[in-house]
Amino acid sequence: MLVRWNDHDHPMSSLDALRRHMDRLLDDHDRASLFQQPGAIPVSLFDTEQALIFSFDVPGLGEKDFTLSLAQNVLTLQGERRLRHPEGYTTHRQERPGARFSRSFALPYRVDPERTTAALKDGILTVTLPKTSESRARTISVRAE
Repeated sequence: MLVRWNDHDHPMSSLDALRRHMDRLLDDHDRASLFQQPGAIPVSLFDTEQALIFSFDVPGLGEKDFTLSLAQNVLTLQGERRLRHPEGYTTHRQERPGARFSRSFALPYRVDPERTTAALKDGILTVTLPKTSESRARTISVRAE
């Protein structure tokens, strides 16, 4: 005899629905809390053949709000997000708190500090660190004998 299980009749369906709901709540909480932690500056790192490229999300910050340093193959971004209120206005809600931040990254390759560049555009800080010639991948030809 063939019996069709209806999802609502299955004994585990309620537990499975509860698990999915809890996963969704925790995912939303983790994502929201990432950007509310003081010092949380989201970053992406790209590795090209020629350079390492860091992309930092720094909305509302200007070039005088942070410092960038490279020492002993460690890139460090430090700064402060200050609360700015337009003159004559009252704040009713403040979701982006003022905070000091610092992020340091040990670089996986040797880079050329003299050719390193940084550009700030539309709230994105892009740092390009050219690899030294010995850090770049090489193609080795194989000869059959």
